[in-house]
Amino acid sequence: MTERRPPSAGSAPLWERDAEIATVAQTLDVLCADQSSAGSVLVFRGEAGLGKTALLSETRRIAERRGCTVWSARGAETLRSVPFNVVRQLLHPVLLSILPEEAREYLGDWYDIAGPALGIADPQEDRPDPQYVCDGLVAAVRRLSRREWPLVLLVDDAHWADQESLRWLAAFVERLEDLSVLVVVGRRPGEVSGKSARHLEAVAAAAVHPVRNLSELTPDATAEFTRAALGRQADDAFCREVWAVTAGNPYETVELLAKVRDSELQPVEARAGELRALNRAARGGGLVDRLKGLGLEATQFAWAAAILGTGITVDMVARLATMDADIARHCADLLCNARILTETERPNGTEREPGELEFVHPLIASDVYNSIPAGVCTAMHGVAAQIITELNRGAAEAARHLLKVHPDDDEELVEQLREAAREHLAVGAPDAARRCLERALEEPPRPEVHAHVLYELGCATLLTAPAVTIEQLQSALSMPGLDGNDRVDAVVRLSQALLHNDQLEEAVRTVEAEAARHAAGSQRMRLQAFQFMWEGIHSETVSPARSRRLAELAGTCTGRDNAERALLILRGFDAMAHGESASEVLELCDRALVNGRLAPGLGWTDREWGIELLMMLGSAYAYADQLDRAESLFSQALRVYTSAGWRGGHLSLANAFLGLAYRRQGRLKDAETTLRDALALAERVGRGLPLYWSATCGLVDTLLARGRVDEAWSIAGKYGFAPPYPSTIVLPDIRSVRGRLLLAVGRTEEGINELEAAEKTATSRGGHNPVLAPWSIDLAKALAVSDPARAARLAADARRQAERFGTDTAIGEALRCAAALETGRPAVQLLARAVTYLEASPCQYEHAAARVEYGIAADSVAELNRGLDLARACGADGLVAQARQTLGTGRAR
Repeated sequence: MTERRPPSAGSAPLWERDAEIATVAQTLDVLCADQSSAGSVLVFRGEAGLGKTALLSETRRIAERRGCTVWSARGAETLRSVPFNVVRQLLHPVLLSILPEEAREYLGDWYDIAGPALGIADPQEDRPDPQYVCDGLVAAVRRLSRREWPLVLLVDDAHWADQESLRWLAAFVERLEDLSVLVVVGRRPGEVSGKSARHLEAVAAAAVHPVRNLSELTPDATAEFTRAALGRQADDAFCREVWAVTAGNPYETVELLAKVRDSELQPVEARAGELRALNRAARGGGLVDRLKGLGLEATQFAWAAAILGTGITVDMVARLATMDADIARHCADLLCNARILTETERPNGTEREPGELEFVHPLIASDVYNSIPAGVCTAMHGVAAQIITELNRGAAEAARHLLKVHPDDDEELVEQLREAAREHLAVGAPDAARRCLERALEEPPRPEVHAHVLYELGCATLLTAPAVTIEQLQSALSMPGLDGNDRVDAVVRLSQALLHNDQLEEAVRTVEAEAARHAAGSQRMRLQAFQFMWEGIHSETVSPARSRRLAELAGTCTGRDNAERALLILRGFDAMAHGESASEVLELCDRALVNGRLAPGLGWTDREWGIELLMMLGSAYAYADQLDRAESLFSQALRVYTSAGWRGGHLSLANAFLGLAYRRQGRLKDAETTLRDALALAERVGRGLPLYWSATCGLVDTLLARGRVDEAWSIAGKYGFAPPYPSTIVLPDIRSVRGRLLLAVGRTEEGINELEAAEKTATSRGGHNPVLAPWSIDLAKALAVSDPARAARLAADARRQAERFGTDTAIGEALRCAAALETGRPAVQLLARAVTYLEASPCQYEHAAARVEYGIAADSVAELNRGLDLARACGADGLVAQARQTLGTGRAR
């Protein structure tokens, strides 16, 4: 079979690439056929020089001939540390073509999140969560790409792309089903590891065709190309030697044959022995010798170009190489003629800076960079950083050069890297910030600064990697330098990281030990508040003695500062959890507010106190029947975290607790949606963490309320909702929900065991709130037949606890439980009273359940219909079915 060959001799990298070109053409046919066509991904993988760049260039030509818009970008070995470099390159044409007002309109709510990462907006005051920045970039590119159809995105040398861009790319290609975009990726095998490798694997997994692994040219193809380049007189022996020397590598074949032409070597067997020497001149040491042959100034120009890596202009190179402008222009011409540098392409007619250059091939760029003597290389990086600083391009841009400078006890460099880290964090690139701070530690910093750099390094990973944060903050606290408020802040951050890493006992010990070092005052009170906070959510340390200590300390507080307000919130939550008077709970919580609002410094993103305290405040309101206030707090958290770009654990918890408020209100559909969002976010942070349990537990509880038992059981199995449980208290109460689930699926004995375990926990804590932890009600109902005496005792205890707490919901639910143990008129009377209380309660699902039960017990069609309407409004499908079934059988009068 005769193969179709490229039309020109200069296209050797496309020889024997018919299958790949056909795949591109077919995929473009689908893309261009209909604007509703789904997007797709192609990945070409091959070793250096096998023609990946040529294939992507051919893809561009084919696409542009068919009227496609093409955006392109390329990773670079020396630019891997520059966050969002590749995604910025991709969007460069479109961002240049629209006005700033248009960009804001296209990006909408994502402008403040994605804009700083793209370099078109100033960073916000709060550090954005990197996952939220990634989501914002996905949304931004999706919106911008809808302006163009058909659209092709080319990403070359993806193995050298920065990690932040790869994260975006992996997320973007997962959402192409409703977007008419073709993404074509070229990469080498290997070359990457860790997160970058996982992102590239995700891109490959999204490809519509299997990853195309490029192979070397065959001897026949090499011979044909050799004759196309040198003439038909090239004999067989010479052609075979070309293939043997280059091993069929298309790039090396092109370069070798160019040198054959330049040297006027005759393509005959007698001269074939000279090919190896010519080939060595194309790469490695041979390339260095070629540079030397062009002169010292041309060599220095090439070195400076390799240092810059991108944005290579004659002016910039002249400044870096301290070279006269005329000499620099002459050197640029020499290097272009020698096929080392070339003028950059101008895709889609976009303007580039005049005289902008790039290396002919990434292999040449790598060889030139690696040929720079070590001392010269670091010195030139230092000069490059200085030039960027003088041009006011920011510490973040200079950082990639500073990272290459040898440690030299340079105080100014440490401060520059710290500033660069702050700039990286401000755009959602904590890994880039981490690299800067780790390099700053190598300098090393002055003794009085060292601990601060470690502290900043720990905080850089607080939202994304609690385990890393713990290590860095512990190191910072072990050194001198952190004093006063800085040290207290570091201890608090460390305890928060320990909590999020499910090391709650150590979190408690950490703040307790630090509190003991301080005399009475605001710092000690703050640490004590955190100690009580962590103890309050530690399932093993909530004891009557601890509650008494907290009550004594909070009794001295008037709410004059945030430390006192924190203790009032903690005392209110503790009182709620133990079922003390709801009116006292509300009085404590209200005193912690300022004119009914969160005090300055106690906001959702204020780092001094963190999220847990305010979650306790909202939960105290939620279980004390102040659900409107709880919803307001948790909705505010959701808005604040969304606008601030915190899309990790904070946003997951905000969704989980807002879902809890909706569940308590009886808005079961809203609760389910919100809790599913919380669980999806929690999965990104990591399974097994406390926030993961909160989302899962809340979702199972809501599905049970909706009557979707099988789905609740499936969710429990899928997400590991079973022992062993986390060491933190989970809301809603995890054992109560798990016990109710087991009873619902018919595993009665296991369900009773789970509820009895909850009973033991409540006993060790010195009491419980029957609304927060309704195990006593569920256990009484489960034992009604097998052990009626114990069931009666449990119901009576639940009623006493409910009356002590005093909310309509608590009393109404206790009366429902008592009614479940009765029959006849006593049951009807108890349910009538339960309905009265629950009608006044904000918990409409419980009201609906009581109405249906009352209607059934009283044989009342009117009550059943009222219960049915309430159940429909709540989204309680199981309750609706129960009411309809009773009405359908005609049992009710």
